[in-house]
Amino acid sequence: MAVMSKQDPSPALVETVQEIMRLYRSLPPRPSIEEVEAAKCVLQTVENEEKLKLEEISKEQAAEDVPEELFSVLQQVRKTMVLFQSHEQKKEALYLVEADKMFETFDGLIQRASLLVSGDTQDEKVITFGEQVRKFERESLISDDSLVKRKEDGGELNKDDAKGIGRSSSTKASFFSGEDSSEKLNLMKTAALIENTARSGAIVLDLRGKLMDQMEWLPLSIGKLKDVSELDLSENRIMALPPSIGGLQALTKLDVHSNQLINLPDSVGELVNLIELDLHANWLKSLPASFGNLTNLVNLDLSSNGFTHLPETIGNLASLKRLNVETNDLEELPYTIGNCSSLLELRLDFNQIKALPEAIGKLECLEILTAHYNRLKGLPTTMGNLSNLKELDVSFNEIESIPENLCFAVSIKKLNVGKNFADLRALPRSIGNLEMLEELDISDDQIRNLPDSFGLLSKLRVFRADETPLEVPPREVIKLGAQAVVQFMADLVAKRDTKSPPAKKKKKGFWFRICSIFWHFRTANARTM
Repeated sequence: MAVMSKQDPSPALVETVQEIMRLYRSLPPRPSIEEVEAAKCVLQTVENEEKLKLEEISKEQAAEDVPEELFSVLQQVRKTMVLFQSHEQKKEALYLVEADKMFETFDGLIQRASLLVSGDTQDEKVITFGEQVRKFERESLISDDSLVKRKEDGGELNKDDAKGIGRSSSTKASFFSGEDSSEKLNLMKTAALIENTARSGAIVLDLRGKLMDQMEWLPLSIGKLKDVSELDLSENRIMALPPSIGGLQALTKLDVHSNQLINLPDSVGELVNLIELDLHANWLKSLPASFGNLTNLVNLDLSSNGFTHLPETIGNLASLKRLNVETNDLEELPYTIGNCSSLLELRLDFNQIKALPEAIGKLECLEILTAHYNRLKGLPTTMGNLSNLKELDVSFNEIESIPENLCFAVSIKKLNVGKNFADLRALPRSIGNLEMLEELDISDDQIRNLPDSFGLLSKLRVFRADETPLEVPPREVIKLGAQAVVQFMADLVAKRDTKSPPAKKKKKGFWFRICSIFWHFRTANARTM
């Protein structure tokens, strides 16, 4: 190494030093550590996505009437489009990674210049150069200390990529995307946000409707969000969650509704602290076997998907209180549903269910059961065990009869058995046991007479019987309201009792009926012997 003279520096030397300073200062801001990490993650994510898409295209089969060569051209076009899209997604990430490498080169050159100058001369201008270089290096990098300080001060952590996404909370920083900007995030900015969130210890990340439509995959780095307890990814176009999602061990609430999810990774079963999971309005048809590990789950929404069945492991969810599987293609429920002993609400509307399992009677905490618009032909007798049931809706089915046992579920306040059309012809005789009943709908059924015990429904406030050919009570009474119907039935039974025959004949008739029962019983036994 050449040693500089300790004499006064020449004008040419000073000019050289100043030129180095000028060039160094003209550089754009150096990418932060978070940006570089995010860029590397984006490259890995895009490459994985590209590989999977190319494999899917290669597996496609041509239709019978499409020439093989023409179909091959179509495949090549699709593959080229995938490569083009990947190239576009990589642009910003590649720039940041390459820029970081160039800055490393500049660092080495500046360090050499600093050593050559500041170590061998006392010239004031040269010393100033060394000090300014070191100051510039300190300001261009974000240290861990500055991150901690900003977090404690409640300030924002990322001035460019987050664009107002940062927000402090009483304990830790939380990120809410797009709070001050309607701009949607691309893959690079999403990855940068994830890096910032992970470093800050944020507990909430809200990306609802904030991802660009082209973003079908999340960065693999999402697994770094170790401290996040609430994650909202809803109303985007995500097609798959990365396996790294299982790393979010602190997660208690995950909302992914209104996306394009086709399946869930097995690693979702590692989210053992999850309490709320919203997956409605996706393209899911099945759940992974590991789903049964989510034993702390309280609220689960699987509605508006393509499920044809639920896994047996659903019975492992002993903490589950609300299960919504509306608008799917379910034909049955697993028997293990009876093990969901904490269940309060079960919503089964708009499916193809033909029968409810007997195990449904084990759900003693159940308060709401809706099975509107299915293919039910009856109800299990075990439903009489549902002592806390308050609302039951089995309208728009093919129910032919309602079991008498249902009337043991005396807490029912709202009962809808309407729209069973030609199938349902009678209410259970002991319906009067439902003393808490406030609303009853039997519209569009074929019921002609209400049972005598109907007069005991003293709390009934709403009674709907539109298009039902009731004869008792007459239509004029029904128009007067629910309590008018109740009173009519009570009076009818009372009048009938006053017109009963003398006690002696009544007694004879009683014994005659008893003998008839025994006679039929003996006849039946004789036939079976």
